[in-house]
Amino acid sequence: MTAIRLLLVDDDPLVRAGLSLMMGGADDIEIVGQAADGAEVEELVDRTRPDVVLMDIRMPSVDGLTATERLRERKDAPQVVVLTTFHADEQVLRALRAGAAGFVLKDTPPAEIVDAVRRVAVGDPVLSPTVTRQLMEHAVGSGADTRRTHARVRIDALNDREREVAVTVGRGLSNAEIAATLFMSVATVKTHVSRILAKLDLNNRVQIALLAYDAGLLDGAEGDRAP
Repeated sequence: MTAIRLLLVDDDPLVRAGLSLMMGGADDIEIVGQAADGAEVEELVDRTRPDVVLMDIRMPSVDGLTATERLRERKDAPQVVVLTTFHADEQVLRALRAGAAGFVLKDTPPAEIVDAVRRVAVGDPVLSPTVTRQLMEHAVGSGADTRRTHARVRIDALNDREREVAVTVGRGLSNAEIAATLFMSVATVKTHVSRILAKLDLNNRVQIALLAYDAGLLDGAEGDRAP
């Protein structure tokens, strides 16, 4: 099995050392580079071709949010997991909208951080349903009406079945749980998710969840369409 290629980005050398030690104990993860600032990320990605970037948010020159946005605009971009000290932070929300596959807290147990890297490498978002709800609740506020109008226009591109799948993704269900809920095979769920991502020009399931929330699909009745 090919090892997961990982790039570590954090301005604190002690944090990088700790992450390096933590990841170095996993047989299926290879640390291919380290950076102390977001300004170094693109060059390192070109040189080391990581599968996953573990990215700190707060850095002195180019922060992790800007670095994430730049990476996700690239073709064949690596998956990004942001590091933070906050459960529900507007900056984390921005990172997720930019295309990060999720986030982990810096005080997360080592085994869970290693598991997060493995999950992201195979396309699974690193957000529990509880954390997803916290972030979505945090999103309510300035600009919410504008986001809802824009999101509903985008959601209209989906057919009814894709819309149902988007709602279940927004609720944090796994592929197996969606299959059981909507009475379809897991393979069919994966196909629908892939089509949703392509139709809406999204990077991952987290962005599907955020868009479904913005469109009001998670407010109540699943069939509540925009007027």
